[in-house]
Amino acid sequence: MFIKNCWYVAGWASEVTADDFIARTIIGVPIVMWRDSAGRPVAFEDRCCHRGAPLSLGRREGDFLRCMYHGLRFDNAGACVEIPGQDRIPDSVRVNTFPIIEQHKWLWIWMGDPARADPALIPDTHWMNDPAWRHLEGYTHYDTNYLLIADNLLDLAHLPYVHPNTLGGPAAYAETQAEIEPLENGVRITRWAMDIEAPPFVQKVKHYDGKVDRWNKYDFVLPGLFLMDSGMAPVGTGAAEGKRVNAAEFHGCQALTPETEHSTHYFFCHPHNFAIDQPEVTASIHQSIVTAFEEDRTMITAQSRSLDLKPDFKMIPIRADRALGLFRALVKKITDEEARESAEGRKEIVAAETL
Repeated sequence: MFIKNCWYVAGWASEVTADDFIARTIIGVPIVMWRDSAGRPVAFEDRCCHRGAPLSLGRREGDFLRCMYHGLRFDNAGACVEIPGQDRIPDSVRVNTFPIIEQHKWLWIWMGDPARADPALIPDTHWMNDPAWRHLEGYTHYDTNYLLIADNLLDLAHLPYVHPNTLGGPAAYAETQAEIEPLENGVRITRWAMDIEAPPFVQKVKHYDGKVDRWNKYDFVLPGLFLMDSGMAPVGTGAAEGKRVNAAEFHGCQALTPETEHSTHYFFCHPHNFAIDQPEVTASIHQSIVTAFEEDRTMITAQSRSLDLKPDFKMIPIRADRALGLFRALVKKITDEEARESAEGRKEIVAAETL
């Protein structure tokens, strides 16, 4: 079960062009996206209301979409405006549409009640198009449930073990204690690792002769967004007091968008604010992140397969799991609330029909 009344990342804005469709399944619903003549993104259910044919196999006709199975034509609001060989078009002949907004290089889609799709609820990721920061766009696909990936992001103590040659650094990082703060819509986590070796991915692009003080501060918010302020500075230069002298700073932006119960879209970038005039530095950082995320995917996919073989397996919690537990409890709370609202709505409809 997935949360519906929230903004999901549907894709990178660069993926949806003026000339083509992009098809993507989100929380089990097939979606087709394109841009109208003004460049605004449009999102339909990728299923013609007539016979269920994918509209992504259709044809653009200006600001209209024609299904190429039986020729029905739809406007941007999803209403059918033409049925070949039929003059009268019932109001019911329409396809479902979804609110979709382009903001800071991501396309955000609302899968629930359109009346509740408040753009003010979209999280801030302005670093992605701030000229003072640089990044490359990333995407990977998982054949696992999104909550297993969320677990991984909510406990960065795994870094020295899964990523020893990329994001990790010494095992001492895992021994530091994270501060965990519940939020109304997620969890805030702060971890400082003082007087440790810089991780390999940073040493490639910004060499430190000695040890560093390293921080990872991030919010992990519904439905599965990881927004992190991270970095490091030479040991003892006051980073913990806000003095980021000779620092390597990053603002990681990652989004988990469930495809189905057993698969996930993973959109990511890792903006940095140093050496922004050196594209090779940005490329190196991005490649290190891609390599690290492949390391994560290998581990999480193996974990998922192991769990599939024993559906009644009970995980044993340890101290590092507190944030994971808080987030999973929040997801259950919201999905349970939405299920109750949906059930009550159905009862009201049935009662009205019997009057």
